[in-house]
Amino acid sequence: MRKHNKKIGLPPGSVVFTGNKKVDNVHTHYLAYNETYCNDQIIESHSKTILKKPSNEKIDWYDIRGMHDTDLITQVGQIFEIHPLIQEAIVDIHQRPKFEEYENGIFITLSSISFNSTLLEIKKEHVAVYFNNGFMLTVQETDSDLFAYVRKRINTGKGKIRQRGADYLAYALIDSIVDNYYIALDEIEEVIEGLEKRIIENQQVQDKNKIHQLKKELMSMRKSVSPLREAISKFSKTDNAFIEHSSQLYVRDLYEHTIQVMDTVDATREILNGLHDLFISEMSLKMNQVMQLLTLISVIFIPLTFLAGIYGMNFVNIPELKYQNGYFVLLTVMVVIFIGMLLYFKRKKWL
Repeated sequence: MRKHNKKIGLPPGSVVFTGNKKVDNVHTHYLAYNETYCNDQIIESHSKTILKKPSNEKIDWYDIRGMHDTDLITQVGQIFEIHPLIQEAIVDIHQRPKFEEYENGIFITLSSISFNSTLLEIKKEHVAVYFNNGFMLTVQETDSDLFAYVRKRINTGKGKIRQRGADYLAYALIDSIVDNYYIALDEIEEVIEGLEKRIIENQQVQDKNKIHQLKKELMSMRKSVSPLREAISKFSKTDNAFIEHSSQLYVRDLYEHTIQVMDTVDATREILNGLHDLFISEMSLKMNQVMQLLTLISVIFIPLTFLAGIYGMNFVNIPELKYQNGYFVLLTVMVVIFIGMLLYFKRKKWL
């Protein structure tokens, strides 16, 4: 039963987690920065999570690890005046990627994707992003740091993030997740190349199951990328006051990346369709080779069986029965017929 059935009958804005608990110790990674200042720390308790209201002097980024902690989400929402519908969407892992504008901020949901090449499975993690002037809130299901590279760039002062606002940080965070899509697709392509080589050299029955599994996982990935493309398109076209005009240029580039990911997903699915056809062709070829071999064996033994059948009859008046070397003559004739047919088949390139 799907987890979001727990929300049936509840009013809009009810903060109900619809996934599975994946973090034992919920914590918040807090990072405050501006062009000359950077404060990076991990906060364990609820009471210390909310430090202060955001200001225009710096960016306050709260990265919560543990989406199942609805009390913490509600607490954050109340202090930072986050709309109840946003709080509800944050903890609903079945939300499709989307971009929404509210009076107090902008909300974006998307899925982080990774690929397990052993199990041939796409792993998804629901990610929520909310920001306004000087404030950024991200919520993840697990304690893995999906934004490690962005955090490193901020701490080292590399790039433009320290000089820009929360809208540019939102772009950088989403861009890092989209980059993981490319990594997942590259890993899928490596698996496909291995499958193609094995199908040609030494086909196995389970290869067909792997092809179907990869097609299913790519369809799942497409369901995440397609709505994300729409969300990024809205992000790039909005004239919201929380988004600087200079940042939209980068968001448009991000939109192009999502289109490229979509094209790659579709192209990879077409490759899998071709790989499935190759599997069927190779299977048919092997079957034809087996049938050809069995047919040749049958053709070779038909005349031999005919001769053996004649001289195996129990008639008294068979002239050759009393011939002293009859057995050896018949055996020699059979060998000559056998060798002759082999030479004929080889000449015709049937062997």
